[in-house]
Order: sequence, then C-alpha cells, then structure tokens
Amino acid sequence: HVQLVESGGDSVQAGGSLRLSCQASGLVYILGWFRQVPGREREGLGAIDSLGDTRIGESVNDRFSVFKVLSPTGPRLNLQMTSLKPEDTGMYFCAAADIGTRWWSLNHDGFTHWGQGTQVTVS
Repeated sequence: HVQLVESGGDSVQAGGSLRLSCQASGLVYILGWFRQVPGREREGLGAIDSLGDTRIGESVNDRFSVFKVLSPTGPRLNLQMTSLKPEDTGMYFCAAADIGTRWWSLNHDGFTHWGQGTQVTVS
C-alpha cells in the first residue's frame, strides 16, 4: 500500500527558491513530481526510479532538480526549485509509478499513486 505525503508548499517572491518534499511509504519504484495549473494539463517536473535514473521536465530543467534520500519510513523525493516565476504557481503533486512503467516521458498517465498536493504561489 503506497502512501505519499507532500510538504513544503509556500508563498514566495519571484526569484526565490523553494524545496518540496514527498515522503513515500510502501513499495515504490518510481517517484515523481508534477504540477497542476488550472486549465492546463498536469505537467511532469521530474522523477527518479529505483536505480537512481533521473529525468527533469524540459520546461524546468534549468531551474528545478530532484533528488531522493532514504529515511526509516521510506524514500523521500525532494524537488528543489530555484529562480521561481509567477507561472510556477500551482498545485504540486508527488506521484509513484510501478515497476515496468514507461515513465521517461513524465506523462502523468503512467503514475498510479498520488499524494494530496501542496500549493506553491509565486508573486
């Protein structure tokens, strides 16, 4: 039973930085971060698989990074965001995909477990 709990969402000024964390529990192979803006499709920002292979979304690869740390509870996926812009405002979700998922495109359809989301507002 996979559970994902996001934290770190906040209101920040443009140009600032923010780190989001996703604490995962259960059997997790691929973890990723996605962003939802009203009226737009959910966008993949970055993901890591169990081997450490990492993919960052093209629209944010010069400003965002993901890294995973291990904790007693399970893996924690962090999303480090820098040079934030107002258009980065949205709800940020952590998601997990099962082994064998073709996740490299960061398409949200391949991710079957989702957290509740954490809001990021950039002004």
